[in-house]
Amino acid sequence: MSDKCDLCLLGLIILSSLLTGSSGVAYDHVFISSGGNVRLSCNKALPDCTWTYSNSFIHSAVELISGGIKKKDTERHERLSLESDCSLNITNVTEEDYGEYICRQFVNGRHQGPDADVFLHVLHVSVSSSSSSSSSSQTEISPGRSVTLSCQLYSFAVLSCDYWVSSEGFEMLWVNQTGVDLKTDSRYQISSSSDQYRCIIITLTTTLLKEDDNREWRCQITHRKQLKTSVRYTVKYSDPGETEVSVNAGLLYRVIVTIVEIAVFVPPTVILLQIICARRAGRKDSRPPEEIEMPAILQ
Repeated sequence: MSDKCDLCLLGLIILSSLLTGSSGVAYDHVFISSGGNVRLSCNKALPDCTWTYSNSFIHSAVELISGGIKKKDTERHERLSLESDCSLNITNVTEEDYGEYICRQFVNGRHQGPDADVFLHVLHVSVSSSSSSSSSSQTEISPGRSVTLSCQLYSFAVLSCDYWVSSEGFEMLWVNQTGVDLKTDSRYQISSSSDQYRCIIITLTTTLLKEDDNREWRCQITHRKQLKTSVRYTVKYSDPGETEVSVNAGLLYRVIVTIVEIAVFVPPTVILLQIICARRAGRKDSRPPEEIEMPAILQ
């Protein structure tokens, strides 16, 4: 019985060390929000290294770096760079960059030391509303509309999400500008779920108020109360006052143009008509009396 307990304890210690990277095995977990830049360490400063990558979308590892040189046939080629110590930099991270990155180092063609095994976890927010749809950190919507913000943690790790939450103290929250958990406010409906690609999905739904203009909400993930990464989302309304002023200004401009056109073209037209009428009247007055037709009643 004692042997079984010792074995269970050893198993938990190993699992915990995999997550924290505190054992002799070179595991690391890196959290980043989409759109950010990240650096993945290879542990040793050797010029000859190979980086491979895999996640839930692909069945076999993809080689990103070979012999210290970037592979040009990868989709993320332009966003990758390699430092002198073989650390891998990824710029403008997307949710598709999540996964397991393995760095192997070589000396004279021979594999040296333990591999650096890095699990990259990407936090991403998408938004939908009854008037617009966007995946950016800011969108133009209007009060009275319902908006849903979906915060998703893309992960590919050796440990299950349930283990992370229940045993390792990971937590994902929607908070306001002052860091207060929005679950404490009844105007927000918050739910959570997960799927094959996204370890945690936490959704916030609310009806927008006038005072929500320029309001910031933040989705964050913490490990034992320590912030790992976060994504900010700002509500931005279009100003109806500015729109009205713009419309009125446009209308006023058209009225002024019309008045000017009338002022320019009407007087010459009136003068021309007066001249024509005067000439016609002069012609009638100059005719001899016998040429003037008498009304039928006087004939």
